[in-house]
Amino acid sequence: MIEPTFDKDGYPTDETLDVVEHWPIATFADVGELLVYLHKAWWQPDWCWTIAKRRTREKYKGAPLRRLYYISTGGWSGNESLINAMEKNCLFWAFAWVSHRRGGHYIFEARG
Repeated sequence: MIEPTFDKDGYPTDETLDVVEHWPIATFADVGELLVYLHKAWWQPDWCWTIAKRRTREKYKGAPLRRLYYISTGGWSGNESLINAMEKNCLFWAFAWVSHRRGGHYIFEARG
């Protein structure tokens, strides 16, 4: 897998943002792979990310597991640049975006 790159100040490079914007999304597995990449590119992911795992439908055995990613930008412009690149990836946004609220707080979903 491609690793994110950073400039001398620790911000994601244009190359990294371009990878996010053009990441091919055909399945929910691709969504999960992009989220792994983003976690590596994020400033302070241990502080800004929480991942919750749950079944999509509790009453159905074998229902696919879904992961909800609670992600905050922490007010850091590098993370906000990553969010902008995510928004430009229309298929990622359509598959994964759940909600967001003022203050740079986002929820994304990956299944499988």
